[in-house]
Amino acid sequence: MAILTETKAGPLVLSPEQVEEIGRELDELRARITADLGDRDRDYIYSIIRAQRGFEIAGRGLMYLGFLPPFWLAGVAALSVSKILDNMEIGHNVMHGQWDWMREPGLNSREFEWDTVCPGDQWRHSHNYMHHTFTNIHGMDRDIGYGILRVDEGQAWNPLRLGNPLYAFLLMVAFEWGVMGHDLEVENIVRGKRSWPEIKELVTGQARKASKQVLKDYVIFPALTGPLFLSTLAGNFTANIVRNLWTFSIIFCGHFPTGVQTFTEEETANETRGEWYVRQMLGSANITGGKLFHIMSGNLSHQIEHHLFPDMPANRYPEIAPEVKALCEKHGLPYNTGRFAKQIGSVWLKLFKLALPPFLTGKPKPASVIVMRRGQASEVGV
Repeated sequence: MAILTETKAGPLVLSPEQVEEIGRELDELRARITADLGDRDRDYIYSIIRAQRGFEIAGRGLMYLGFLPPFWLAGVAALSVSKILDNMEIGHNVMHGQWDWMREPGLNSREFEWDTVCPGDQWRHSHNYMHHTFTNIHGMDRDIGYGILRVDEGQAWNPLRLGNPLYAFLLMVAFEWGVMGHDLEVENIVRGKRSWPEIKELVTGQARKASKQVLKDYVIFPALTGPLFLSTLAGNFTANIVRNLWTFSIIFCGHFPTGVQTFTEEETANETRGEWYVRQMLGSANITGGKLFHIMSGNLSHQIEHHLFPDMPANRYPEIAPEVKALCEKHGLPYNTGRFAKQIGSVWLKLFKLALPPFLTGKPKPASVIVMRRGQASEVGV
């Protein structure tokens, strides 16, 4: 693995012993927090659920006054907050198994369904398993560009990449639909690498879930407001778009800003626990902000901590973040964090830059920190 941190004395080398020490310290941190889970965590998630339901009820109610612009805008705002909380702090985190320890049927990771078109079981496969197990490994983690974007120099360039920023914008606007189609591997269908029998069950599940969502947001709730049908439909559509824009931005800030690393299958083969932890820290980034910002991001503003401990209740990420940062500083590892404007700006700059052919963008920066693996010493390019 390689770290993009310059040192005056040359490359910083992490020995296998240091890597395993990092692993032990993170295991100890995880064990300490897990042993401390209890009433305050339970109270937290229940308070978030109450808030989400309250915003949804308020939003639905305000749509009955949608003929007055201030009430329509207030309804859209309330529904947007409701959908963001459902998607980020509740749905995403519940389906990671963060609340399974409560033995609460409504918070069971294997049964939970969220207010979006992607079926929960498909998301759990493409995200929980594929992405979190093989984070930023080329050829294994399809979240590197989602099959349509060039977000890393390690992805080959071709003329179609010139549309990179446009593809990103369209994905951002229709993000819930992009997430729904992720497990289909559309690019492989186009290349003839996936057959109908392979995807039939996936498509059937998607059609079932998407039809329920479309019926709810664009038929049933608008119909309930009678003559305000179109006004309510527009409000629901707008709230879904707001949720898509926000979710896309938070997720991309956590995965693709400047400084985030990618890896090859060869350099990550037969990883130890410590090496897996190091890869997670190098392959993700945080966003600074206040308590409300963190809640609205599902605490994915602490993406580094989330990648280290995806099944730890997310309300604990702000608590452990200083310890993770101190651990990174102790071993010379980068702790990629910054304001939202900085991180999202670097993401879009990268999307525009990587749309261009390599001869116009120059060579990627050389690796300046080397992680030694037992039995070998190799510098891995990013």
